[in-house]
Amino acid sequence: MKCPDCDYVNQDGVKFCMNCGNNFFRGENNDQDLNSQFYEFANYVDMVPRYERSVEPKFQNVFSRVFRKHSELEAERLFIVGTALTTPKIEEVKETWPKPWLFARVFLIALIAFLGLYLGVSFFKNINFIPGLIIVGAFAVPITTLIFFWEMNAPQNIAIYKIIYVVFIGGILSMLVALVFYDILKHNINPITIGIVEELAKVITVIYFVRNIKYRYILNGLLLGAAVGAGFAAFETAGYALRALLSGSFPSLYSTILLRSFLAPGGHVAWGALTGAAYCMVQGNKKSELNMLFKPKFVRIFILVVLMHALWDTPLPGIFPVGQIILMVLSWIVVFRMIRSGLKEIANKKWRLNNYPFEPTS
Repeated sequence: MKCPDCDYVNQDGVKFCMNCGNNFFRGENNDQDLNSQFYEFANYVDMVPRYERSVEPKFQNVFSRVFRKHSELEAERLFIVGTALTTPKIEEVKETWPKPWLFARVFLIALIAFLGLYLGVSFFKNINFIPGLIIVGAFAVPITTLIFFWEMNAPQNIAIYKIIYVVFIGGILSMLVALVFYDILKHNINPITIGIVEELAKVITVIYFVRNIKYRYILNGLLLGAAVGAGFAAFETAGYALRALLSGSFPSLYSTILLRSFLAPGGHVAWGALTGAAYCMVQGNKKSELNMLFKPKFVRIFILVVLMHALWDTPLPGIFPVGQIILMVLSWIVVFRMIRSGLKEIANKKWRLNNYPFEPTS
């Protein structure tokens, strides 16, 4: 099927051009119908159509597309962004709020898989399902939260392959760095030192991945930090779940997975995202340097994250998990403020390019 607008040859049966987003079934007098239906995608670089975006981060706006019907083609186009051929120029990036939806589908798929594994263990007593139960249970919510950050990455310059790579390599690398710090501290372990050690380990890992000048936006740091945090959280949950299983208690196994999954969005994923974004905020177009960790903008966010982590781990009888839920809400308030800063950064960058087109970008 050849597109009349751009001459791109598409496979048979598609309703929209895979190159320019042209609607093949648009008639001359059906503009009203066209406005009432949802575009698969206007083009590769426009993740959300103009009329599907909002400037203000209201929950009814940001999550308004979660319960709408979406085609497989739309999901496929989401997964191709971030490559050398599909990364938009900064001038083409929208500085308004995206409306993510794919993360909800990912969570639904993971939930169905987890329930199937749960049936295999609980009702059919098949121990071969236990490893899958632990793995899926540990990764489901962190990966779901990560996909949300990936959809919110307005520059669309990081491919899903890179994110998967950061989750596994970054997750295990940050845990190993944390173990080195713990070994140095030895017996001086308390909620404050735990917060410093684990958040610093994640920051060091994020710096390794953002040292390339290609990933320099605040939203990039938010995403890569969330990827490292997701790997850290998933591996940690899997370890605690295994400990619960070795204690001989299946109810303890299930409760460990469910509780940690429920709290996962406000823990390592959000904290890693915040420190990653803070580092990219101070890095800008410069090359990564160690002294950037001492910049006031980064230090403020890092101290805030460490304090939240320390309060999270502080054993206060009678408030668990209420205290963690409050901290989770606070974490996401700061996350949305950081997203706003990231979108403002893009708007300012576009303004400078429009007014000073010959200004060097790196």
